[in-house]
Amino acid sequence: MSKTLINTFSKKLLTWHGASGRSGLPWQGNRDPYAVWVSEIMLQQTQVATVLERYPRFMKRFPTVKKLAAADIDEVLAEWAGLGYYSRARNLHACAKQVMHDFSGKFPNDPLLLEQLKGIGRSTAGAIAAFAFHERAPILDANVKRILARLFAIEGAVQDKAVNDRLWKLAQELLPNQPKDMPVYTQALMDFGATWCTARKPVCMSTEKKCLFAKDCQANLSNQVLALPQKTVKAKSPEFDCDMLLIRSGNFVLLQKRPSKAIWGGLWSLPESPWRPRPGKGYHTVQDSKELLAITLPEENIAGLAKSIRGLKSGNQIKHIFTHRRLWIQIWEANTSKALAFFSPNLKWVPLAQLGRYGLPQPIKVLLQGLSLVRGDDLKN
Repeated sequence: MSKTLINTFSKKLLTWHGASGRSGLPWQGNRDPYAVWVSEIMLQQTQVATVLERYPRFMKRFPTVKKLAAADIDEVLAEWAGLGYYSRARNLHACAKQVMHDFSGKFPNDPLLLEQLKGIGRSTAGAIAAFAFHERAPILDANVKRILARLFAIEGAVQDKAVNDRLWKLAQELLPNQPKDMPVYTQALMDFGATWCTARKPVCMSTEKKCLFAKDCQANLSNQVLALPQKTVKAKSPEFDCDMLLIRSGNFVLLQKRPSKAIWGGLWSLPESPWRPRPGKGYHTVQDSKELLAITLPEENIAGLAKSIRGLKSGNQIKHIFTHRRLWIQIWEANTSKALAFFSPNLKWVPLAQLGRYGLPQPIKVLLQGLSLVRGDDLKN
């Protein structure tokens, strides 16, 4: 391990950021721990370009932790719709309530206390502490893991505990000595990984720019840049089929609230059948509306609806790709003359003009827009 690199790393990185770091992002330079926290959670597993649009909107809707804590979860999920990984939105809401209840509405500055909050892991806690409170707390997101694995030629999958522990130790050792430098240093780490030490086209493999660590980086010196960090081989994503029922009653559409721990947890969607492993290209054909209702709705809600439903027909088939699986959704469209009341609070007839108040999975939101069931504006607010 190069002691020289450890001793000079933070200074070089701070200098680099002054000349080449990103600027003008709406969350940069903000020392409000609430604003930092929202941006860090939103940037997890979401592209910066998407967050550039959605972050200001979210902050306008929920400008303080008090406002977020007091909001209904459906409001939060509706604002989050389209960003994916909806457990993040549920955790944001739960965390806001924790901060209000346990810390009188003020985020703690201790990373260990921040880690106790819902949805905040060690790296996010370090980022909040560094940005908002100038604490000498390390971060270790995917970008930083890549930087350190290359600089110090660390072999082994970054998911392995021994490798991860070594990376955390390095991240701690590389911190600048002065707490006042922590916000810029932490931002510089993120920027360097996102724009220079990238996964596929790092600057060191380009002839246009020269990396400031070119003479120190062990991966560069041993021609292993693209080989590091090592990753475990991913299995092929499983594929599934399911049916969804689109029932209209005049200007109302039937929605069903999904279980909180399921995919799209807590969102409102169309009544849905259980997922079936996809064996091939053939697709199961539903015989009639009664069969479809039986596989998509609770038994106690079927009888009356089965009598009133009419005009069942197959609609679009939607392919939706998740991070770890793929889903083919067969839409079945029908109408009913009467919006029958349901026993379950998780089934609701929603006016078309009010769909924007509900968190909808992105493919369902797109489907409703595509079928011209509602104007685009109705799905924004």
